[in-house]
Amino acid sequence: MSGTLVVSTSLADALAALASGARPVAGGTDLVVGARQGKKPLPDSIVAIHQLPELRTLTTEGGGVRLGSLTTHGEIVAHAGIRERYTALADASSIVGSHATRAHGTIGGNVMTASPAMDTGGPLLCLDASLVLQSLSGTRTVSINEFFLGPGRTIAEPDELLVAVELPEIAGQIGSCYVRLEYRRQMEIAVAGATAFVRVEGDKIVEARIAITALAPTIHRVATAESLLVGTTGSRADADAAAKAAAAAATPISDVRGSADYRTAMAAVIVRRAIEGALSRARGVEVAIPATSSLQGTR
Repeated sequence: MSGTLVVSTSLADALAALASGARPVAGGTDLVVGARQGKKPLPDSIVAIHQLPELRTLTTEGGGVRLGSLTTHGEIVAHAGIRERYTALADASSIVGSHATRAHGTIGGNVMTASPAMDTGGPLLCLDASLVLQSLSGTRTVSINEFFLGPGRTIAEPDELLVAVELPEIAGQIGSCYVRLEYRRQMEIAVAGATAFVRVEGDKIVEARIAITALAPTIHRVATAESLLVGTTGSRADADAAAKAAAAAATPISDVRGSADYRTAMAAVIVRRAIEGALSRARGVEVAIPATSSLQGTR
């Protein structure tokens, strides 16, 4: 049980509480569940930030999108601009937990949990997101590419609060897609997941980004797989080659949800589906959100 709980009514109050050693909570979909399951006890001091309106914003800025850290997964999925240009993030947010989880769970909480199996991590990496961290000492913006250090570990200082996730403008003929291997449709955690982003000119892929989920201590991009796609037409053989390279970069663990060998074998399948989904979207072919359900029958 928590020793103290303070409900902040201003961002300044929340930052002061963090500076005094409190831990923040918003939707609580990870913190509370983890405590109930005995995975991690509740902190001695908690500051609730769910009443801070300045963190519950979703705005278009300079061609990009700024997500306040309290933006829920449900709000992300419902946003037309995200569904159109940042589709992989819509894919991911649409399958986080259950309907209740998506209504209360926040993008900030998902990022700060830093789970290697978090659904939004791969899309945010491939969409080149930046994270805005704030403390009483000031504000800094960091690339999500340098943010994750390991399971549950980030570069954020204990007194820093994630206040926003920023997505840059995406120009050109692009498509992105997130796919995960799952055993059920609700309350699932990725057994293996993959995100692909492609930019095409004519019939050629001129830029590619690929990230793997639940296949290493942190979600990360795979440069070797990306380089194999650039300059190709994205044929089945091209996608297979990149997918095999991504699978070769996987270092999964074995647990109750799947063995390391099974995850590695399935990684190539999941990555290829993500590549083909992203390429279809870039070429104007509709792939329904979430892509996991749309592409599940492909082999």
